[in-house]
Amino acid sequence: MFSEAHDYELVMGRWSRQLVPQLLAFSGVHDGDAVLDVGSGTGALSFAVRDATKASHVTGIDPSPDFVTYSASKNTDPRVHFEVGDAQKLELRDATFDKTLAMLVMNHIPDSALALKEMIRVTKPGGIVAAAVWDYSDGMTMLRVFWDEVDALHLPVDPHDKAHVKLSKQGELGALWKQQGLVDVQEAPLSTVLHFASFDDYWSPFLRGQGTAGTYVVKLSKDRQEALRQRLRQRLLGNAPDGPISMPVRAWAVKGTVPPSK
Repeated sequence: MFSEAHDYELVMGRWSRQLVPQLLAFSGVHDGDAVLDVGSGTGALSFAVRDATKASHVTGIDPSPDFVTYSASKNTDPRVHFEVGDAQKLELRDATFDKTLAMLVMNHIPDSALALKEMIRVTKPGGIVAAAVWDYSDGMTMLRVFWDEVDALHLPVDPHDKAHVKLSKQGELGALWKQQGLVDVQEAPLSTVLHFASFDDYWSPFLRGQGTAGTYVVKLSKDRQEALRQRLRQRLLGNAPDGPISMPVRAWAVKGTVPPSK
């Protein structure tokens, strides 16, 4: 899905950073908490905890060695540590963390229920497990516009349309959290605005082949790529000259408390 840290930053990382402060506030991260960042990617959430606290320790886990190397290269604080790991089989001790967080990753984990069980296992009783996923069906405008124009051109497409991404609709994360025995489960929307400097700032990251949309674009013929580019430019700019583009977007967040029996 995402394999190159630099390209991920251009495609999605710069936008995920805008949601991180909202997820930290929603999950109630306090100074001194031990925090696990599941699917840490390029380190946005881990670094936000680092910068907002003086005594918290953060462990970032990601399956991509490239992402872990990238994140580690950006860090000099001994309170933050990154390592390669699988969310579905965390090599961490039981009841270690006060807060376990997953930023925009639960929908990418093959067995999300197993990953959540592992997240609960490593969280202290009374601790918080929280996550956020883009609302791909409606609220992630950047990609909803993309797939709408693919449909309008009647281009061949497989079932990976973001409208069908698991855990991305209101209530789906909350249902999973309750199924796994977390209590005091709460959901909330996280909203922000994506600002693109130009149409090329929106379009060119797709050409790097990252994510579902990027993978789709690079497999198209040059003619179909150009047709899609023209449709998207018309959709976003109309007949106006090139210039800044803004898109409101939304993610769904969930949090739950690990009960004493866990």
